[in-house]
Amino acid sequence: MVYIALLRGINVGGKNKIDMKLLKQTFEQAGMNDVVTYINTGNIIFSFKGKSKTELSCILEETIHYDFGLQIKVVVRSVDDVRGIINAIPETWKNDKDMKSDVMFLWDEIDDASVLKNLVIKPNVDTVKYVPGAILWSVDKKNVTKSGMSKIIGSKLYKQVTIRNVNTARKIYELMQAQNN
Repeated sequence: MVYIALLRGINVGGKNKIDMKLLKQTFEQAGMNDVVTYINTGNIIFSFKGKSKTELSCILEETIHYDFGLQIKVVVRSVDDVRGIINAIPETWKNDKDMKSDVMFLWDEIDDASVLKNLVIKPNVDTVKYVPGAILWSVDKKNVTKSGMSKIIGSKLYKQVTIRNVNTARKIYELMQAQNN
Protein backbone atom coordinates (compact mmCIF):
# COMPACT_ATOMS: atom_id res chain seq x y z
CA MET A 1 0.00 0.00 0.00
CA VAL A 2 1.23 3.51 -0.85
CA TYR A 3 1.05 6.17 1.86
CA ILE A 4 1.92 9.79 2.47
CA ALA A 5 3.34 10.87 5.82
CA LEU A 6 2.58 14.52 6.44
CA LEU A 7 4.80 16.00 9.13
CA ARG A 8 3.48 19.00 11.01
CA GLY A 9 5.64 22.05 11.54
CA ILE A 10 9.05 21.09 10.21
CA ASN A 11 11.38 23.50 8.41
CA VAL A 12 8.99 26.39 9.02
CA GLY A 13 10.43 29.70 10.14
CA GLY A 14 13.77 28.12 10.97
CA LYS A 15 12.22 25.76 13.53
CA ASN A 16 12.28 21.96 13.68
CA LYS A 17 14.87 21.73 10.93
CA ILE A 18 15.18 18.31 9.34
CA ASP A 19 17.23 17.52 6.25
CA MET A 20 15.08 15.59 3.76
CA LYS A 21 17.90 13.20 2.82
CA LEU A 22 18.34 12.26 6.47
CA LEU A 23 14.58 11.98 6.92
CA LYS A 24 14.41 9.61 3.94
CA GLN A 25 17.09 7.46 5.62
CA THR A 26 15.11 7.51 8.88
CA PHE A 27 12.02 6.21 7.08
CA GLU A 28 14.03 3.50 5.33
CA GLN A 29 15.64 2.41 8.61
CA ALA A 30 12.14 2.22 10.13
CA GLY A 31 11.23 -0.32 7.43
CA MET A 32 9.38 1.89 4.96
CA ASN A 33 9.90 1.07 1.27
CA ASP A 34 10.14 3.16 -1.91
CA VAL A 35 10.64 6.34 0.14
CA VAL A 36 10.35 9.64 -1.75
CA THR A 37 10.35 13.11 -0.20
CA TYR A 38 8.63 16.09 -1.80
CA ILE A 39 9.72 19.64 -0.98
CA ASN A 40 11.14 20.60 2.38
CA THR A 41 7.95 20.75 4.46
CA GLY A 42 7.64 17.11 5.43
CA ASN A 43 5.86 15.19 2.68
CA ILE A 44 7.14 11.64 2.51
CA ILE A 45 5.64 9.07 0.16
CA PHE A 46 6.36 5.43 0.93
CA SER A 47 4.98 1.93 0.70
CA PHE A 48 4.43 -0.54 3.50
CA LYS A 49 2.35 -3.63 4.21
CA GLY A 50 0.96 -5.03 7.40
CA LYS A 51 0.37 -2.03 9.66
CA SER A 52 -2.53 0.38 10.11
CA LYS A 53 -2.16 4.11 9.42
CA THR A 54 -2.30 4.74 13.18
CA GLU A 55 0.46 2.20 13.82
CA LEU A 56 2.58 3.75 11.06
CA SER A 57 2.08 7.24 12.54
CA CYS A 58 3.27 6.02 15.95
CA ILE A 59 6.31 4.23 14.50
CA LEU A 60 7.31 7.29 12.47
CA GLU A 61 6.78 9.76 15.33
CA GLU A 62 8.93 7.62 17.63
CA THR A 63 11.63 7.17 14.98
CA ILE A 64 11.75 10.91 14.21
CA HIS A 65 12.01 11.64 17.93
CA TYR A 66 14.83 9.13 18.33
CA ASP A 67 16.79 10.29 15.24
CA PHE A 68 16.21 14.05 15.46
CA GLY A 69 15.14 14.71 19.06
CA LEU A 70 11.93 16.37 17.87
CA GLN A 71 8.32 15.73 18.87
CA ILE A 72 6.71 15.91 15.42
CA LYS A 73 3.12 14.88 14.75
CA VAL A 74 2.79 12.63 11.69
CA VAL A 75 -0.46 12.14 9.79
CA VAL A 76 -0.48 9.09 7.52
CA ARG A 77 -2.95 8.81 4.63
CA SER A 78 -3.28 6.10 1.99
CA VAL A 79 -3.39 6.76 -1.73
CA ASP A 80 -7.15 6.05 -1.58
CA ASP A 81 -7.62 8.62 1.22
CA VAL A 82 -5.73 11.26 -0.77
CA ARG A 83 -7.67 10.41 -3.95
CA GLY A 84 -10.92 11.20 -2.13
CA ILE A 85 -9.56 14.54 -0.94
CA ILE A 86 -8.13 15.51 -4.34
CA ASN A 87 -11.33 14.56 -6.16
CA ALA A 88 -13.28 16.87 -3.81
CA ILE A 89 -11.15 19.92 -4.65
CA PRO A 90 -12.82 21.97 -7.39
CA GLU A 91 -10.64 22.08 -10.52
CA THR A 92 -10.78 25.89 -10.47
CA TRP A 93 -9.06 26.09 -7.08
CA LYS A 94 -5.45 27.15 -7.30
CA ASN A 95 -2.77 28.65 -5.14
CA ASP A 96 -1.52 31.53 -7.24
CA LYS A 97 -1.41 35.34 -7.35
CA ASP A 98 -5.22 35.61 -7.25
CA MET A 99 -6.36 32.70 -5.11
CA LYS A 100 -5.31 30.99 -1.89
CA SER A 101 -6.54 27.40 -1.59
CA ASP A 102 -5.46 24.99 1.13
CA VAL A 103 -6.01 21.43 2.32
CA MET A 104 -6.04 21.11 6.09
CA PHE A 105 -5.31 17.44 6.80
CA LEU A 106 -7.06 16.44 10.03
CA TRP A 107 -5.86 14.28 12.90
CA ASP A 108 -7.97 11.13 13.10
CA GLU A 109 -9.55 12.12 16.43
CA ILE A 110 -11.20 15.21 14.89
CA ASP A 111 -11.88 13.82 11.41
CA ASP A 112 -15.60 14.49 11.25
CA ALA A 113 -17.86 17.05 9.53
CA SER A 114 -18.67 18.52 12.97
CA VAL A 115 -15.17 20.05 12.94
CA LEU A 116 -16.61 22.85 10.78
CA LYS A 117 -18.53 24.11 13.85
CA ASN A 118 -15.17 25.14 15.34
CA LEU A 119 -14.33 27.44 12.44
CA VAL A 120 -15.14 31.07 11.77
CA ILE A 121 -16.40 30.97 8.20
CA LYS A 122 -17.44 34.16 6.41
CA PRO A 123 -19.79 32.94 3.66
CA ASN A 124 -19.18 35.89 1.32
CA VAL A 125 -15.41 35.53 1.67
CA ASP A 126 -14.48 31.93 2.49
CA THR A 127 -15.34 28.74 0.66
CA VAL A 128 -14.91 25.89 3.15
CA LYS A 129 -15.77 22.25 2.72
CA TYR A 130 -15.29 19.13 4.83
CA VAL A 131 -14.23 15.92 3.11
CA PRO A 132 -13.16 12.79 5.03
CA GLY A 133 -9.59 13.46 6.16
CA ALA A 134 -9.49 17.19 5.47
CA ILE A 135 -10.98 20.64 5.43
CA LEU A 136 -10.74 22.39 2.06
CA TRP A 137 -10.51 26.18 2.07
CA SER A 138 -10.32 28.75 -0.67
CA VAL A 139 -10.38 32.53 -0.69
CA ASP A 140 -9.56 35.28 -3.18
CA LYS A 141 -6.17 36.69 -2.19
CA LYS A 142 -7.64 40.19 -2.07
CA ASN A 143 -9.97 38.97 0.73
CA VAL A 144 -7.48 36.97 2.83
CA THR A 145 -7.42 39.62 5.57
CA LYS A 146 -11.25 39.54 5.73
CA SER A 147 -11.33 35.75 6.04
CA GLY A 148 -12.63 34.19 9.22
CA MET A 149 -10.33 31.22 8.66
CA SER A 150 -7.29 33.21 9.78
CA LYS A 151 -8.72 32.89 13.31
CA ILE A 152 -7.78 29.19 13.27
CA ILE A 153 -4.13 30.11 13.96
CA GLY A 154 -3.36 29.60 17.63
CA SER A 155 -6.59 27.66 18.27
CA LYS A 156 -6.85 24.12 19.62
CA LEU A 157 -8.02 23.00 16.17
CA TYR A 158 -4.94 24.53 14.51
CA LYS A 159 -2.75 22.16 16.52
CA GLN A 160 -4.70 19.20 15.11
CA VAL A 161 -4.17 19.90 11.41
CA THR A 162 -1.28 20.06 8.99
CA ILE A 163 -1.80 22.34 6.02
CA ARG A 164 -0.68 22.04 2.40
CA ASN A 165 -1.71 24.31 -0.45
CA VAL A 166 -3.76 22.65 -3.20
CA ASN A 167 -0.86 22.73 -5.65
CA THR A 168 1.26 20.72 -3.21
CA ALA A 169 -1.61 18.36 -2.40
CA ARG A 170 -2.17 17.65 -6.09
CA LYS A 171 1.54 16.99 -6.67
CA ILE A 172 1.65 14.64 -3.66
CA TYR A 173 -1.24 12.67 -5.14
CA GLU A 174 0.47 12.56 -8.54
CA LEU A 175 3.63 11.13 -6.92
CA MET A 176 1.57 8.62 -4.93
CA GLN A 177 -0.21 7.47 -8.09
CA ALA A 178 3.10 7.00 -9.89
CA GLN A 179 4.32 4.79 -7.08
CA ASN A 180 1.01 2.90 -6.89
CA ASN A 181 1.26 1.71 -10.51
